[in-house]
Amino acid sequence: MSTVMPEGESIRKAVKWVSDNLEEDPCRSVKKLVNEAIVRFDLSPVDSEFLIRLYCSKEKAQTASPD
Repeated sequence: MSTVMPEGESIRKAVKWVSDNLEEDPCRSVKKLVNEAIVRFDLSPVDSEFLIRLYCSKEKAQTASPD
């Protein structure tokens, strides 16, 4: 199942930035990275909500799956 990306360069850059940072250091706080991305890329409320939901669902899926 793929995630539908909203239109807009800012949200795409934000998703890439958060993903890159998590790849470099998986121990970083997802919530802090998402909040920083919202400010850094000046996301609209709709795009901010999308980013929060995207990473919250990924975080829940990772903690729910056995290693």
